[in-house]
Amino acid sequence: MEPCIEQTILDNLNTAVLLFDSHLHLNYINPAGEALLSVSANLVLGQSANDLIPFPTEPITTRLQSTLITRHPLTEREIELQRPDGQILHVNYTVLPLQPAAHPAALLMELHQVDRQIRINREEQLLTQHQATQALLRGLAHEIKNPLGGLRGAAQLLERELPNRELHEYTRIIIDEADRLQNLLNRMIGPKQLPQLQLTNIHQVVEHVRGLIVAEFPHGPRIIRAYDPSIPELIADPEHLIQALLNIARNGAEAAGVNGSLVLRTRILRQFTIGHVRHRLVIQIEIEDDGPGVADEMRDYIFLPMVSGRVGGTGLGLSIAQELISQHHGLVEYNRHAYKTQLLVYLPLRHFDE
Repeated sequence: MEPCIEQTILDNLNTAVLLFDSHLHLNYINPAGEALLSVSANLVLGQSANDLIPFPTEPITTRLQSTLITRHPLTEREIELQRPDGQILHVNYTVLPLQPAAHPAALLMELHQVDRQIRINREEQLLTQHQATQALLRGLAHEIKNPLGGLRGAAQLLERELPNRELHEYTRIIIDEADRLQNLLNRMIGPKQLPQLQLTNIHQVVEHVRGLIVAEFPHGPRIIRAYDPSIPELIADPEHLIQALLNIARNGAEAAGVNGSLVLRTRILRQFTIGHVRHRLVIQIEIEDDGPGVADEMRDYIFLPMVSGRVGGTGLGLSIAQELISQHHGLVEYNRHAYKTQLLVYLPLRHFDE
């Protein structure tokens, strides 16, 4: 039997379209819906909406039943759902009650995956936050350094004039604390030296970091390597990359503890966007640990200086890492999955003339 024109149109849409009956069983799913949910229409037709579209907060049938009763369309944005293969997706969806004369008590659902848009928005926010923070810190450092230098100089002059050498202990405290504040400011605003670019093998960098972590944490965690050997060399400053990755890996090792594991993984991404710029090839370096992760209330601030969830932590490690990777036109992101914490480093594969 030839498909009707309406079905032909639905079959060729890029938008996922699902049709549920009054019992909230699936009557139709188009090819875009099969691709989005990673299912086959032959296997899921007749399946309950709850089984097909599991939402974490409450069953989808609660929303669909309400739409059936009120006959009002329903739209929700950035909803998390889990596919049968376990992958987490974020979608916007709209549910439309069909006219009874056309399709008695039927519901039409449209699903749009928005993970890419969410990621781009998050990256833009991270980049804007980082640029604003660096501008603020540089201005603050400039305003503090001048009076700090004056305090130090005055303490040195006072030390020379004091007749009692026992009083030098106090001027020495002033000088040492002024130096400590100066060093802290320098660390907060990041390295002054521009990257010394050269052809760099990313796996030599990651392996050097692994060796440093093993030396610093001899009793664990267990380090797992998952490298993509096909990744070509990139133009970068290997010393800056080592420092950035070491800051991230050290946090992961401390979070995992002696009984945990730390995964170092490299992958190549094609046609990948960082902020507003689309790159043909990007290296992704994943540093993953099975530690407790970052507290929810701190996740938006972990790349800010002086923000740390660890007792005694300076909160500068991730801030400096973000600055060093930013100098390579890249980005560091934080992800938390079930029992896993990931820091993702994105580095464009650039040429010398870029």
